[in-house]
Amino acid sequence: MIKRPRRLRGNENLRKMVRETRVDKSSLIYPIFVKDGTGIREEIFSMEGQYRYSVDQLPHGLEEVMKAGVSSVMLFGIPAHKDDRASQAYDQNGVIQRALREAKKTFPELYYITDVCLCEYTSHGHCGMLCGHEVDNDSTLKVLAGTALSHAEAGADMVAPSDMMDGRVAAIRKRLDENDFSEIPIMSYAVKYASGFYAPFRDAADSAPAFGNRRSYQMDYHNSREGIKEVLLDEEEGADIIMVKPALSYLDVVVKVREATNLPVAAYSVSGEYAMIKAAAGKGWIDEKSIVCETAVAVFRAGVQSYLTYYAKELAGYMDEGLIG
Repeated sequence: MIKRPRRLRGNENLRKMVRETRVDKSSLIYPIFVKDGTGIREEIFSMEGQYRYSVDQLPHGLEEVMKAGVSSVMLFGIPAHKDDRASQAYDQNGVIQRALREAKKTFPELYYITDVCLCEYTSHGHCGMLCGHEVDNDSTLKVLAGTALSHAEAGADMVAPSDMMDGRVAAIRKRLDENDFSEIPIMSYAVKYASGFYAPFRDAADSAPAFGNRRSYQMDYHNSREGIKEVLLDEEEGADIIMVKPALSYLDVVVKVREATNLPVAAYSVSGEYAMIKAAAGKGWIDEKSIVCETAVAVFRAGVQSYLTYYAKELAGYMDEGLIG
């Protein structure tokens, strides 16, 4: 035989030399939940090993991220007060705004991305302003833009709208530019599906809708071409990075998005993916470490540059061990 593919598999150094997919710690983003109050570090029931921090306890969580070698975090806020106008989302003394100021003071070397959505802040749990029982797209844009601006003013390095309102990237870009924040990038949740994989997050962020569901604004998981339409619209409106969410069940979409745009592509390995691995590992049915590495590489292999995952700290350690990279 002249052609023997096994020739390139016989030695660990050789396998690494010809590796097609390479990942490093700089591509990892760790999601963190920040809650109003003091002295809070409470484990999330449905997400073993993940915590809600009050602002005064947040530095302890950030220190763990730093020690792991992860350089980027995404902050999600849980306010003490919710109302139908999501007023705490854009309040200069809101939980995320205070968290940013504290984080920038204690760990300025980290890169801070903020989730821009209203579901954590509305009394009804939907991602926008209501007109009756329907989410009104256009009136929501002003609130989202104001929220993104307040995050930038508090020190956010990047904003990430996850609401799925039409036109929100353009509205945010315009508001940021008008207020001298033209250098702040936008990571758009461009392709966000109405997914059952979000259930533990809604527990973590106390953001379950009080009625109905989010299918009128999040995407139908039967569709992939629609996702490309969303990507191209967000790119035209000024998005700097495109995100696909969830990650693992949508790798075909990641591939199509990668082919459709020259913008960097991110994927979010969401709470349900994390919880399933944790639960199965806890039962002894799978090897947690190997599954975490395999699923992460699958996402990068599909074409992403940035990976949001609750396993970011562990993955950084596995890279140090040479198990992934």
